[in-house]
Amino acid sequence: MYKKTGIVLVLSLLVFCSCAKRGSISGGLKDTLAPVLKFCIPKNYTTNFSTKTVQFTFDEYVKLKNVNKQLIISPPLKYQPEITPSTASKTIILKIKDTLAPNTTYSFNFGESIQDNNEGNPLRQFKFLCSTGSYIDSLSIKGTIADALNTKTDHFVSVMLYEANEKYTDSIVFKENPRYVTNTLDSATTFELANLKAGKYLLVALKDENSNYRFNPKEDKIGFHQQFITVPTDSVFNLKLFKEVPANKTVKVSQASANRLLLGYEGEPSKIKVNLTKAGENYPVLISKFPKKDSIQIWHKPIKWSMKTKEEKAKIDSISVDVTNGIAMQNFMVKLKGQKVDSLSIKPVFSGVLPLKNEFELETSTPIVKWDASKMSIKRKDSTQVTFRVVNDTWNQKLTLAFAKEPLEKYTIQLLPGALTDFMEQTNDTVVYKVETKNTSEYGNLQLTISNAKRFPLLVELLDKSGEVLEQAVLASPEPLPFSLIKPEKYTLRVIYDDNQNKAWDAGNFLAKRQSEEVFYFPKEIDVRANWDIEQMVNLQP
Repeated sequence: MYKKTGIVLVLSLLVFCSCAKRGSISGGLKDTLAPVLKFCIPKNYTTNFSTKTVQFTFDEYVKLKNVNKQLIISPPLKYQPEITPSTASKTIILKIKDTLAPNTTYSFNFGESIQDNNEGNPLRQFKFLCSTGSYIDSLSIKGTIADALNTKTDHFVSVMLYEANEKYTDSIVFKENPRYVTNTLDSATTFELANLKAGKYLLVALKDENSNYRFNPKEDKIGFHQQFITVPTDSVFNLKLFKEVPANKTVKVSQASANRLLLGYEGEPSKIKVNLTKAGENYPVLISKFPKKDSIQIWHKPIKWSMKTKEEKAKIDSISVDVTNGIAMQNFMVKLKGQKVDSLSIKPVFSGVLPLKNEFELETSTPIVKWDASKMSIKRKDSTQVTFRVVNDTWNQKLTLAFAKEPLEKYTIQLLPGALTDFMEQTNDTVVYKVETKNTSEYGNLQLTISNAKRFPLLVELLDKSGEVLEQAVLASPEPLPFSLIKPEKYTLRVIYDDNQNKAWDAGNFLAKRQSEEVFYFPKEIDVRANWDIEQMVNLQP
């Protein structure tokens, strides 16, 4: 029995050994610790600072990442310092190339640019402070950054202070560096400007596309505090960024076809007027908006050349375009080339399903100037005629056939030849469109009750997930606001104080000291479901 027991033990041991898995020695836990600064020469918080070189020594090898973007120097220097080495090292050298101002506290904030070499753990918001005077300034201000219209706030926003002294003018944001600066970098919507001296300042936020601390209205967003601020203060400042609408300006005119010119513009295009002449003869024109571009289309009849020889034609192959933008007049000479005439094409905005609350619209490639309703018809599925009216929008090149729609109905819209005539006297061929409507139960109804509005009118908008406005209404007084037969969707509610009553949000202007129109977002999505009636209370009180 003892022999049998021994044999069993030996066999068991052999089986255990043969089943054992081979492995390797692990490297231990992953390093998640940031580098540690052992010392710097001269020391941090040095006063009477006069050297041009600062040496930082760490407890491990470090590397620099995006240091040109992450490093924030306040007050800004004219020349960026040289930072070496570019390879992994335990020591980083900062060489200052500017002459520092006397009695001034300087902050060198490295953001997250210093990282350990192996795992990339950043030394967050590492800051070196020094003063060319006898003490370090210690005052600070705090605040928040937001977009004036949208919920998403830009990254890397510069927040700046300009001294309001005897040299101050409003143009300082266009020409001079700020006295102090910080940056929200790539995530924060809050800011703190630290190590300030007491005084009166202009507070500005800038989405500085060129990273030059200069406000360029064509490219940059700006936000500003309405009045000068006084440091020290316990106030928390809220700055809202907006892109200014440029002043009215025409940029250039170019030929697009044998009957169309393109006019580039800045500002508000609705006030633009155009006069076109050639060899002293005026040509009738019609202008329309070029879709999704800052350009206007100038439509004219094809130029008829009265001269036959190339020499005679070359003398008059340019056309004169006088443009008035509501402020000034400019003249452009455009050299014409042989190009084709734009042809008329028609496309429906809705095909297949026509929403019950929308009108049937046609987009045209050329502007329509005449129509013949007797050559148009709308019929139900039982072939009975539907009464309609025609609305023509030459600016947007849209023609609307407005009629009363019924649920669960099918419609046939027909345009016979000659129903539409465009600016070049071209007419349409026969076109037929078939659309149908859904039942009312496939839509939702939403009623808003808005309270504590500061003033009226209000522009009330329902936005989808992408931020596109799907529904819009003006509320002129404190009464319930219905949105009927709307698409089932989760909506974001935006309320705009439409102070100039133009049914649109208007951005501010720095030189005019005008803030953007105030915007309120309802904090929760509103879920509108098919065949549901939703009542939603909205309190505009902050």
